[in-house]
Amino acid sequence: MKKKLSSFLLTALLIMAVLGGCADGTGESSGDNSSVEPGGSAVVGIQQDIDSLDPHLATAAGTKEILFNLFEGLVKSDEKGNLIGAVASDYKISEDGLVYTFTLRDNVKFHNGNAVTAEDVKYSLERVSGLLDGTPLIAALSTITSVDILDEKTVQVTVGSANTELIYSFVAAIIPAGSGEEEGAAPVGTGPFSFVSYAPQESIVLKKNPDYWQEGLPYLDEVTFRIVGSAETALLELQGGTIDIYPYLTDSQAQTLRGGSTHQVAVSPSNVVQALFLNNAVAPLDDVKVRQAILYAIDKEAVNTFVGGGTGSLIGSAMLPTLTDYYTDLNGVYGTTANVEKAKELLAEAGYEDGFDLVIDIPSNYEFHMQTGEVIAEQLKEVGINASIHAVEWSTWLEEIYNGRQYTATISGITCDQTPGYLLNRFQTESAKNFINYSNPEYDAIYLQAQSAQDPAKKAEYYKQLQQLLTDDAATAFLQVPGNLTAISSRLAGYRFYPIYVQDMSTVYVTE
Repeated sequence: MKKKLSSFLLTALLIMAVLGGCADGTGESSGDNSSVEPGGSAVVGIQQDIDSLDPHLATAAGTKEILFNLFEGLVKSDEKGNLIGAVASDYKISEDGLVYTFTLRDNVKFHNGNAVTAEDVKYSLERVSGLLDGTPLIAALSTITSVDILDEKTVQVTVGSANTELIYSFVAAIIPAGSGEEEGAAPVGTGPFSFVSYAPQESIVLKKNPDYWQEGLPYLDEVTFRIVGSAETALLELQGGTIDIYPYLTDSQAQTLRGGSTHQVAVSPSNVVQALFLNNAVAPLDDVKVRQAILYAIDKEAVNTFVGGGTGSLIGSAMLPTLTDYYTDLNGVYGTTANVEKAKELLAEAGYEDGFDLVIDIPSNYEFHMQTGEVIAEQLKEVGINASIHAVEWSTWLEEIYNGRQYTATISGITCDQTPGYLLNRFQTESAKNFINYSNPEYDAIYLQAQSAQDPAKKAEYYKQLQQLLTDDAATAFLQVPGNLTAISSRLAGYRFYPIYVQDMSTVYVTE
């Protein structure tokens, strides 16, 4: 991908290099699969129902991993973390970082057969930025002040402030002009697969897009994403061969499958930060000493060993260790094993020498989080906190806990994209994603400085300060970046792991 090498862009490229290599991709498939016979089908097991088929309204990571197959933005990530062209074949960024100029790729069609036009791009970007109705659907793109069509192949986007991380937000889906109200029922994108059907709480069926712009892809004729209600059901279906691919395995499930012949188990890094999230606005967790006591009481090493077989990376704050220039190791602040005496001391200082009751809400469809909760509940009891697990359905968790913030503590995971600020933006006081109700004016001020910083070293320093504040305030008990244990049927090949949370089925093919 050609880009104007301005001083600003050099900064952006440095960030790309940190995240996995400078982008020079064309979107072509890597590797030689010329001998692959196309056709066949695959079933992917997923742990939750989707929250929206509209790509601009989808919130859950588990939804976005599916929609990756249906929709594309102007750019997208490849499996190495490189930013490559998708609907756009090229882009340039002005020296001041305020103007993005995208050149549209030739012969890109929507699933309805219509060619993608500059009008479609303009509509999509104006919709997600809030320029259409004043309501931004993607917060990062709310900085867009105008979207102008220069010619039938060129779209110019002007933003209100420079941000070296903004280019990654242009993965936002391009949809047909005026189709926003229809996408939730009959989604139309440009991805390798098109929508066939959706049965709530059951499955989503996709079929091959014969007009996909990336020659030779996809291989499969059909992909079904089947919603699996429980870990036990998932394991039985894997063993019975009715599910071909299933990520999110616990260590015990992986060990069971490794003894059979139907699936291999692959281990890869994840981009998920798992935590015992603490509602900072609810007593007694509104007391920093109580939150600190909880962090001292947790043995993260035991959680990692028992639930993930030791494949996770322990963390002390909300940043992926793989973002090495931005990550600061804060595991030593509270330790990775339990300090029972320190925890009891802090509880006594806070007036809870006899402990208190704590309900931990956990989405029941995630066995990894449920097992984590069981371990942590026993650890908290050692310091006098009577913790109990409350299993909730995913839709309830999303509505009441994540969006409604009606909880005291919960265990779940938050995903990261390719930018270091993605995980940290949710802890701003006014962020809609700030479901732990963390509030620190110093944090808010430094976050804004980080976003406007053009010097990578200065930006990195700001992000490290933010991580330190989250840790000092014991905002939440960050646990680990779990290793991703994925079951893959022995009849399939071509599955790729990404540094972002997606299930890319375009390169998967049948070997039998």
